[in-house]
Amino acid sequence: MAVLSIRPAAECRYDVVSLGEVMLRLDPGEGRIRTARSFRVWEGGGEYNVARGLRRAFGQRAAVVTALVDNEVGRLVEDLVLQGGVDTSFIRWVPFDGIGRAVRNGLNFTERGFGVRGAVGVSDRGATAVSQLRPGDVDWDHLFGELGVRWLHTGGIFAGLSASTAQVVIEAVTAAKRHGTVVSYDLNYRPSLWKAIGGQAKAQEVNREIAPFIDVMIGNEEDFTASLGFEVQGVDADLASLQVEGFRAMIAAAVAEFANFQVVATTLRTVRTATVNDWGALAWSADEGLVQATERPGLEILDRVGGGDSFASGLIYGLLEGESLATAVQYGAAHGALAMTTPGDTTMATKVEVLKLAAGGGARVDR
Repeated sequence: MAVLSIRPAAECRYDVVSLGEVMLRLDPGEGRIRTARSFRVWEGGGEYNVARGLRRAFGQRAAVVTALVDNEVGRLVEDLVLQGGVDTSFIRWVPFDGIGRAVRNGLNFTERGFGVRGAVGVSDRGATAVSQLRPGDVDWDHLFGELGVRWLHTGGIFAGLSASTAQVVIEAVTAAKRHGTVVSYDLNYRPSLWKAIGGQAKAQEVNREIAPFIDVMIGNEEDFTASLGFEVQGVDADLASLQVEGFRAMIAAAVAEFANFQVVATTLRTVRTATVNDWGALAWSADEGLVQATERPGLEILDRVGGGDSFASGLIYGLLEGESLATAVQYGAAHGALAMTTPGDTTMATKVEVLKLAAGGGARVDR
C-alpha cells in the first residue's frame, strides 16, 4: 500500500515544484575563499536542489517558483537551472536598478573543507528578489489546479528570508492542499539566517505556523529542536550507537501535536572530519512506524553541501513511485551519499547508481 495519496501523473503537468531561493554558488575548489583567485560557479538552494535532483537523477517533471533580478547574473542562474532540466516558467523576473540598491541576486561563497578544516559558507543574500516575493505574486490556483502538481516542496530557508516569504509559504501550502497536492517541508535551520530577526524563538514561531499544512516533514535533530521546539533525547555522538528511541520519542511528540504529519524523516550524520562522516537516515509513517536506512560509517565526502537535499529528493522519488517507506528512505540515504561524492550543491548521480547503492551495491568499477 502506498504511504501517501498522490495525484495521478496523467492529471498533472508537474511531478514536483519547489518554492525557494536559487543562489549563485562561487566555489574556490580545494582552496579558501579568502585566498581564491578564481571560482567555479554552480546554482543552488535548499528547496530548489530537491526539484533539480528529482529531475536530473530520477527523471521527474520539475519546476521551480522563485524570483531573480533581470541582469547578467540572474540570467547566468537561469542558464544553470535550464541545464538542470528544471522548468523556469515560474521565475518572477524583477527589473534591475543598475547597482543592486533595491533588489539583488543572491550569492553563496562555499568552501568544501578538508580533514580538520570544516566547510564554510558565506552568503550574500540581503535584499534578494525572492526575499521580496509577496502573497499574490504567484497564481497558485493556476499552478496547482489548472496545470496540476503532484508534489510541492519548500522549507525553512525560504520561509526565513523575510516576513513576506513566510506568508508566501502559507499561501502556497494552503493552495496545494486545496488541490490535493502533497506538501513536503525541510526545516533546514540556519542560525545565521534567523540571527538578526529573533533567532530560534522567531524560527519556531514561523515554522509552527506552517507545520499544520505539511504532509512530509524533514529535518535533523537540530532542525526539530531549533525550528519546532522538539528535543531529541538519548542521541549519542557515535552513529553506530545511535539511540533510535530518542528519535522515536521526538516523532511521537511531533505527530501528537501535528496530526497532519504523514511522514517524518531525518538524516543521521556524525562528523568525524570534513571529509569523513558517518551517514544514515530514519523515517516514520503511521502504517510502517520507524524505519532505518543502511548505516554508512566512515563515508568519504568530497563536498557535503546538498547532501540533505539529495536525501529529500531520493525519499520523495520513492514515495512518488508508491514504494514502501522503508524503500524510500533507502533511496534517500543512497542518493545523499552519492551527491556528496561530487562538487556543487546539486546531484550528479544517476537513478541506476542510486538504486544500485540502495540495494547494497558497492564502488567496484562498472565496465
